[in-house]
Amino acid sequence: MSHPSHAVSDTALGDPPEWDLGDLYPGRDSPEFAADIAAMESECAAFAAEYRGGIAEIAAAPDAGALLFDAVRRYEAIDDRIGRIMSFAGLLHAENVADPLRAKFYGDTREKVTSASTELLFFQLELNRVDDALLDKAMAAPPLDHFKPWLVDIRLEKPHQLEDRVEQLFHEKSTTSAGALNRLFDETMAALRFRVGDQELSLEPALNMMQDADEATRHRASDAIAATLKENLRVFAFVTNTLAKDKEISDRWRGFSDVADSRHLSNRVEREVVDALVAAVRDAYPRLSHRYYKLKAKWFGKDALNHWDRNAPLPDAPSKHYAWEEARGVVLGAYAGFSPRMADIARDFFDKRWIDAPTRPGKAPGAFAHPTTPSAHPYVLLNYMGKPRDVMTLAHELGHGVHQVLAGHNGALMAPTPLTLAETASVFGEMLTFRALLAASAPGQRRALLASKVEDMLNTVVRQIAFYSFERKLHEARRAGELTSERICELWMSVQAESLGPAIKLGPGYETFWAYIPHFIHSPFYVYAYAFGDCLVNSLYGVYQNASAGFVEKYFAMLAAGGTKHHSELLAPFGLDARDPKFWAIGLSMIEGMIAELEEMSV
Repeated sequence: MSHPSHAVSDTALGDPPEWDLGDLYPGRDSPEFAADIAAMESECAAFAAEYRGGIAEIAAAPDAGALLFDAVRRYEAIDDRIGRIMSFAGLLHAENVADPLRAKFYGDTREKVTSASTELLFFQLELNRVDDALLDKAMAAPPLDHFKPWLVDIRLEKPHQLEDRVEQLFHEKSTTSAGALNRLFDETMAALRFRVGDQELSLEPALNMMQDADEATRHRASDAIAATLKENLRVFAFVTNTLAKDKEISDRWRGFSDVADSRHLSNRVEREVVDALVAAVRDAYPRLSHRYYKLKAKWFGKDALNHWDRNAPLPDAPSKHYAWEEARGVVLGAYAGFSPRMADIARDFFDKRWIDAPTRPGKAPGAFAHPTTPSAHPYVLLNYMGKPRDVMTLAHELGHGVHQVLAGHNGALMAPTPLTLAETASVFGEMLTFRALLAASAPGQRRALLASKVEDMLNTVVRQIAFYSFERKLHEARRAGELTSERICELWMSVQAESLGPAIKLGPGYETFWAYIPHFIHSPFYVYAYAFGDCLVNSLYGVYQNASAGFVEKYFAMLAAGGTKHHSELLAPFGLDARDPKFWAIGLSMIEGMIAELEEMSV
C-alpha cells in the first residue's frame, strides 16, 4: 500500500506484528474447524432433546440445584464452542473484509451457528418462567450458586421476553436483517477509496491525514472523505434507516418505551444514571470543548478553526513518531509502573502474536480487542501508523485485553462485562501511558502531550455524548417515518455545532461524517459507554493518585469480576457511586484542570 510522503514510512515503523489465529483453528478448511461445527450442531440438538419443556419440572425436584447446575454448565460449554467458532470467522473476515471468500466463509459460518443455536433459545426462556421462590432456593446453595450472577442477570430480561416461537423467528431472521446490514456496511466501507491528491486511500489512512502537520493536507483529506461519503450516502442512509426501523420493531415487541432502554438493560445501568451523565457533560460543553477549541484557535492565530483542524497537531509541536518496538516499550513500561502483573499479561499479546497491527488494503478500519472465548484468549486489531494517538490506541486496546484475560476465569456466561464497565480498563491503560509519557517529556513537549490528551478526552466524553444525542434524535425521528440522507445530515450537524462550540467552523462536507461511524451500525447507543468509562476512570485515577491503600488489588479484583457484579458493587470499594450526580463532576473536573493548565502555559 502506498503511503503519503508526509506519513511515517513502513521502514520507520519497524515490523508491526500480524496475529496468529492458529490458537483458535489452523485454518478455515481445517479438520478441527469442521469437527467443531459438527460438534456444535450435535450438542445443540442433544441439549434441546434432553431439556426442552422440562426445566420447570427440574426446578421443582428435591435436587434441583445440582440438576440445574449440570444443565447450565453444559449450556456454557456449548456457548464457549460457539464463541470460538464465530470469533475465528469474524477475525479472519476482519483481516480483509473486501475478500469475497472470507466474506462467504463468515456468512456461511454465521448461518450455521444461528441455525444450530436456535435449539438453545428455549433454555433461558424456560428458566425465566420458573417460579422465583424455587429458583432463589436452588441458587442459594452449591453448586448452582456459582451461576447465580448469570441467573440473576438473565431474569432482568424477563419482562421483555416473548413467546418461544417469536424468539426463534427473531433469532433466525437476524442473519438476514441486522446481521446482513452490518456486513453490507463493513464491506462497503472497506471497499471505499478516498482520493487525496494522486493517492487512492482507504478510510484509516485518509482519517490519519486529518492529523497531519500541514493544513493543506488536512483540508484535502477532509474534502476527499466528504466527497466519497457523499457519493455513497444513499447506501449509508438506507442501512441506517433500515436498522433503526428494525430496532424499533424489536423494541416495540419487547415493550421498551425509550429508544435507548434496551441498551441500558444490556449495559446493566439505570436510565437515570445515563441521563445524569449526559446532562452533566452537556452542561459542561462551554467549560470543556468550547473553552479548549477557543484556546486552540488562538494558538493557530485564528478566531475559529475549520473542522479539519480540530485534531491538528499544535503549530509548534515537535513531530514525534513511534516505531513499533518503541510503542511496545512505552506501553509495557507504563503498565509495569502500575503493576508488574498488568505488564506481564499485556506482554503475552506481543510475544504470542495476539495483535494484528499493520494497515492493509481491505483490513477492517479502527481498532478493537476481541475477547473470543475463555477457553482461548483475546486478540487485538490495530491500524498502527506510529502517531502518539496510535500509541494511546495500543494502550487502550491492551487495557481491554488485560481485562478480558482477568475476567476469563468466570467462564463464557459470566466473563463478558457490560459496556459501561468494559471501557474502564482500556481508558485506565491509556491514562497510565499518558502519565508515563508526560513524566518523561521535555518541557517543550509537555504542552503538546497535554493538549493531545485533552483532545482525546474531549473525543471520548464530549464527542461520544454528542454521538449519543445524535442517535437519540435519529431513532426518535425514524419512528415517524423514513429519513432522507439530508435530514440525517441535519440532525448530525445540530449536535455537532452544540458540542464543539463557536470556535469550530463546520464547513461544507462535514455533514456527511456521521456515515463512517461504525458504532451507529453495529451497536446502537454503545457510544455513551466511552464517556461513562472516561469519567469513571478519571475518578478512579484520582483515588489512585491519593495513594489509596490496596488500590492495585482492588483494581484487579474489579476487572476479575467480569460480569458477575453491578457497577455499584464494583465501585463501592473505591468509595465511588455512579448514581451520585456529583460523581460525574469529579471526572469532568480533571479535564477542566488540564485545560486550565494549558491556558496558564499560553499566558
